[in-house]
Amino acid sequence: MGDTDAGDVSELRSVLPRILQLGNLMNRSGLGERAMKRIGADLDRPGLSIILSLHVAGKAMRVGEIADRMQVAGPHVTRHLHVLERRKLVSGLADPDDRRARLVELTPDGAELADRYVTTLLGWLGDALAGWSPSDRRTFYDLLLRFTDDLAAFLSATAEEE
Repeated sequence: MGDTDAGDVSELRSVLPRILQLGNLMNRSGLGERAMKRIGADLDRPGLSIILSLHVAGKAMRVGEIADRMQVAGPHVTRHLHVLERRKLVSGLADPDDRRARLVELTPDGAELADRYVTTLLGWLGDALAGWSPSDRRTFYDLLLRFTDDLAAFLSATAEEE
């Protein structure tokens, strides 16, 4: 079990139910769907994930980059991009570095939808943390970022071993 000692395993065991609960809350609460309903958006999860990937990146990206961020295969993204393009939420353009490749960017309508979604979601998360001190919030944000980065790196490294 790597470098984890018995004390760490015991501490991790004590927080495992909360980690699982958080995953369930994020997946099963319908938070994302509720936010989409609140802003009047009619997108499926993959479509929303594409919009958010582009929004967070703040730039046009290749289909492969979007797929990597979503942790799915490129053809999955391509299918959903066609729908988003028809709805005028994203547009394709030639990649100036490789004329054979295509970049995808948010249209103004897509960017506005992403902004409304993120604002709604962050408002709810902020409300949930309203009773926390600024110091506790900062510590939480810092540790959550660190944990997510470290877990992603670990999972990536162990996936390559298989």
